[in-house]
Amino acid sequence: MFGRKNKGRPLLGVDLGSSAVKVVELKRGRAGINASGVALELLTPEIVVDGAILDSAFLGDIIGQMLRELRTKNRAVATAVSGHSVIVKQISMPAMTEEELQAAMATEAAQHIPFELSDVNLDHQVLNLHENGMMDVLLVAVKKDKVTNYTSALSMAGMQPVVIDHDPFAMQNCYEYNYQPDPEVTVGLLNVGASVTNINVVKGTVPLFTRDISVGGNQYTDALQKELNMSFDDAETAKLGSNPNVNEEQRKPVLESVSEIILLEIQKTFDFFRASAGGEQVERLYLCGGSAQIPGLTAMLSQEFAVPVELLDPFRRISVADSAIDLVREQGPRLAVAVGLALRSFEDL
Repeated sequence: MFGRKNKGRPLLGVDLGSSAVKVVELKRGRAGINASGVALELLTPEIVVDGAILDSAFLGDIIGQMLRELRTKNRAVATAVSGHSVIVKQISMPAMTEEELQAAMATEAAQHIPFELSDVNLDHQVLNLHENGMMDVLLVAVKKDKVTNYTSALSMAGMQPVVIDHDPFAMQNCYEYNYQPDPEVTVGLLNVGASVTNINVVKGTVPLFTRDISVGGNQYTDALQKELNMSFDDAETAKLGSNPNVNEEQRKPVLESVSEIILLEIQKTFDFFRASAGGEQVERLYLCGGSAQIPGLTAMLSQEFAVPVELLDPFRRISVADSAIDLVREQGPRLAVAVGLALRSFEDL
């Protein structure tokens, strides 16, 4: 969305999450797109807090080490931001040329963006042209200090930020390439991160509604620490069922209590979406992110919303290098945003 337009050169997809950094490098081969490099490095809780990078130098060192391990010379990067510093609005405007639209955006944005325009970067995309002479335009604004916060960490790792995307749109990009969606089918894409869950309702390839909710994997960890009186590290392993000292009877009710909070926020989002979209119904849910594999979450979502729910596979149509197969098999849904960012290398897809 933001930054210089990519001219078809390869980009590293770098997802700077609160709990982990994910890096994906994609290349085009004779048989299609292949993942030549995939890396994931867990972060301690104090480095990225609520989407804000608090220790850019340390994070830069981590990214630099990841690049050395990947043995890539590429330093051009696509990354993404989300949270309250990002505003997304779908607006209706009279049909006009791109030049006219560019000139009109500042005036239009002032009516919809709750920040001083001098404090934000703006971008837009035309979604639909209607026979009545109107068009739907997606307006996106992100606070400049949020962008600087991310680009500084990347620059400290010797990288060149080229594209700043929005997490829900990077997730959508990954979904579109891998699933080639039916233009008449409406789905909900959920990126369950550590501190934020991104929600993107998409019909075919058109985003209809996005929202970030401030609940995610950290709430599971906090609840386990409190209810079972355990350390952060023990709670992190118990969360995904890999702590032998915590049995299912202890863990299940704690996880379900947090999942119910997430379900409630998703329900509020879908209710608002339906009210504003003329009753459009979400027909399927796809989950990705670091907490998408929380035991029981997929089943609870399916039961609550009475629709099929599945984990999004970011490598469904992407071949994976032998060196990354184990990581992809174990952490696949966690890599969706990074894959969607790396796919920005190929503007003809």
